[in-house]
Amino acid sequence: MIIQNFNHKMAAHCESGTITSLLNHGGLDITEPLVFGIASGIFFGYFHKMKSFVFPTFIVRNKPGQMRTNLEKRLSVRFKTYDFKDPVKGMQTLDQLLQRNIPTAAQVDFFYMDYVPSWERVHINVHFLVVAGKEEGKYIISDAYFPKMAQLDGLSLEKGRFAAGNMSPKGFIFHLDKLPAEIDYNKAITKGIKKACFYMLKIPVPFLGIKGMRLFARKVLEWPKFARDTEHLSHEIMKINILLEDQGTGGAGFRFMYATFLQQAAEMTGKPALKELSGELMQIGDGWREISLFSARIGKNRDLGPDKLKQLSEMINDRADVEERFFKSLSKAIS
Repeated sequence: MIIQNFNHKMAAHCESGTITSLLNHGGLDITEPLVFGIASGIFFGYFHKMKSFVFPTFIVRNKPGQMRTNLEKRLSVRFKTYDFKDPVKGMQTLDQLLQRNIPTAAQVDFFYMDYVPSWERVHINVHFLVVAGKEEGKYIISDAYFPKMAQLDGLSLEKGRFAAGNMSPKGFIFHLDKLPAEIDYNKAITKGIKKACFYMLKIPVPFLGIKGMRLFARKVLEWPKFARDTEHLSHEIMKINILLEDQGTGGAGFRFMYATFLQQAAEMTGKPALKELSGELMQIGDGWREISLFSARIGKNRDLGPDKLKQLSEMINDRADVEERFFKSLSKAIS
């Protein structure tokens, strides 16, 4: 049985899309860009060589799970969360919630979602989806990346929920518990933007925000010495495109979705400067997309000499320059 009145929708990103679905089902008319922006989802971090990463990498969004907790603070919504050591208990609790007609979000390893074609499945422990029912022993899955709801057998869902490895889901599930009687969107939007500006401009950590972009620009020149061979290096360079376009969904490392948020925020707050900055961020996003395409091309062609890496470095450093100016303007506009 599919939970009554649950509407499946595709979304730009799995976590913001999943949260939006739960809020919409609960009766809150809110868009995914507003969820992403109020939750300060836009971010940047570069990790050159750390225990958790076998090769340098970067991120373009805040920590998985932080969107939910930030929304609780800024919208006064409440989500009830569960995690488990025992898979049997974890699956039983999920079944009980579905029997109560409660759509439930789950964190899973994407690899075990066998409704996805095999060539698209990769191990990533921070994929979010909504379990929207159960029929004849199979779970009804609302995955923001797919046009229709899918069916998934219990064993696959259990494997996904209790996968081992970095950021293991540990059976984590959550559902909407309470909506406030009223929401002060002006206050929520302002707080969300201010926090995003803090993380991009002022956080005193050398590998986060604009400082992280500049570190990325410098350190990408050193990537060849970390690669096993040309094939490995080409794979890692092409992953820049994946991180910006596929995992940075909404396009250009979430820049296009954040631009949509600013446009909607301008109308809700009566601050036209946000609309102007929305257009500016779209142009900034075009620059990130050029980086995506350039990385994909030189990686595919194995054209990875020092001159090409220098060009890539300069393109990234240019994005740091324009984003520093942008976030300073955004901080001034929201103040």
